Amino acid sequence: MRIRPASPAELPLLQDIERAAGEPFRSLGMTEIAEDDPLPTDVLETYRAAGRAWVAEADGAADPVAYLLVDTVDGAAHIEQVSVHPAAARRGIGRALIEHVAADAVAQGLTALTLTTFTDVPWNAPYYARLGFRALAEAELTDGLREIRRAEAAHGLDAWPRVCMRRDLATAPPGGVTGTRPAGAGA
Repeated sequence: MRIRPASPAELPLLQDIERAAGEPFRSLGMTEIAEDDPLPTDVLETYRAAGRAWVAEADGAADPVAYLLVDTVDGAAHIEQVSVHPAAARRGIGRALIEHVAADAVAQGLTALTLTTFTDVPWNAPYYARLGFRALAEAELTDGLREIRRAEAAHGLDAWPRVCMRRDLATAPPGGVTGTRPAGAGA
């Protein structure tokens, strides 16, 4: 597997990955999520141009099979979107993208990864908990995370239970060697 920045020509492929990754939500009765449009290419280009869009190629594949978008929110690397094409699922590709972003966040001096996700979807909150994320209590939410949740609610995502999650990161020691430290649960 190879992780690298997304290229401009791949942005429509990222939309295709997002559409395909949404299909399994139908089996949970979350048709609106399955039919939700992916981010427009101009928004994806903003992420790409800022160096905040990463793709993963599976061994032997010429095109990406997964992608991750990241923002910086209140001193943390916030995973805005991570999607793996179902044909490439269950191979550790999503985990590899998250670990790549974690290492990059540590190098930037950020202290945590954050994300928002559905609590009752097996490949959402339970999966992220296995990767060392923990659910945040309302009192732990930063202003930026509260704003993200407000935007999600306005988009209709609160029709299903959602949660903000955080994984603390080890900071880079002198000499520049970096690593991550899961908060609480092991991977």
